[in-house]
Amino acid sequence: MDRRLFTQLLTLGAGVPGLGHAADQKQEAVAGPRTDKPAGDDATRSGGGSAGQEPVNVEDVTALAKEALPRATFDYISTGSADEITLRENIAAFRRIRVLPPLLKGVSKVDLSTTVLKQRISLPIMLAPVAAQRMYHPQGALAVARAAVAAGTVFGVSSSATNSVEEIAAASRGPKWFQLYVPKDRAVTRQLVQRVERTGFKAIIVTVDLGEWKDADRRNRFALPKEMLVKHLRDVGFDQVSNKMSYQEVFAFNERAWDISLSWEFFEWLRSITKLPLLIKGVLRQQDAEKAVSLGLDGIVVSNHGGRRLDGMPASIDRLSDIVEVVGDRAEVYMDGGVRRGTDVLKALALGARAVLIGRPYAWGLAANGEAGVRKVIELLREETLNAMLTSGCAKVADIERSLIMT
Repeated sequence: MDRRLFTQLLTLGAGVPGLGHAADQKQEAVAGPRTDKPAGDDATRSGGGSAGQEPVNVEDVTALAKEALPRATFDYISTGSADEITLRENIAAFRRIRVLPPLLKGVSKVDLSTTVLKQRISLPIMLAPVAAQRMYHPQGALAVARAAVAAGTVFGVSSSATNSVEEIAAASRGPKWFQLYVPKDRAVTRQLVQRVERTGFKAIIVTVDLGEWKDADRRNRFALPKEMLVKHLRDVGFDQVSNKMSYQEVFAFNERAWDISLSWEFFEWLRSITKLPLLIKGVLRQQDAEKAVSLGLDGIVVSNHGGRRLDGMPASIDRLSDIVEVVGDRAEVYMDGGVRRGTDVLKALALGARAVLIGRPYAWGLAANGEAGVRKVIELLREETLNAMLTSGCAKVADIERSLIMT
């Protein structure tokens, strides 16, 4: 494969958008909310609904996002790699797991709160890193940060959120973890990590499952506007990038900027420059989980990158219990991929996850109605999780155990 194309695909998979067909100079699929009707974040609008329609589940919110966004932008967040086998399997695997609730447990009140890395959160659902959030709503990650703190949960901030760490930190004082894509220039990486610490982030997530092949993005000739791509690079710390450069020049710089060939040694270097807890995201194999805990990493996210990477990978939920078995109590284990219902949360916790992360659902909420839309998605999943726990006789998160489910 041509090296330029390969690098482009890997960088897209790393959540660094705007590279799909930048070499054509003309940007054929400009990202961002539609201008013929506002997505809005007016708190007076009800949830993520439009025209008086109140969403009652994540699928309803998805439909509203589809109305609000250009097709190329909606497809960018919603579609998966190649034939989308893994994308579909992430959801189907949850549906194959059955809940077997005990009767007459006498539970009338449920406490959804838990702790992650010693941080108490109000429910076992966190917001996963999602790239280019200003594509979905002008307030982007700033709106998400406010929604997360209102919900009492952790916001996992992508390196490619298209807002700087300082802007996001100023938007809310809630707990935030920073997801790091690694610049080749280690001086830039070091400075970025220092900024993350200085602005109060509580942990660093390193996403290692790079690479992507999404037919929809190539078909739609997906591209991020130059202004957003320039801001993203400058937000990371590439001060030499400016709007005076042509799109071709910005594209070429972005193509060269990222380290796509990380090894385990990187974590040793990262540990040498920060005292923040470190998590690895993208683990599916027991051997990799064992290596991660042997290096002293604090958390593991079982993930296949939402089915956006290599098609044909197993569902995250199907790999969860094997990873938990290897890790034991040496690190906290989380998972993402396919969480659409509160029963999915219950199933993941029963299989040993400390908490789950959601990505697409809150991105759809953001597109549908800004901050209020994100709040609505979290509220829907909170209510469904509460109902699942109540029905299963679980008064608190610690009561959720393996015997509740059939696989």
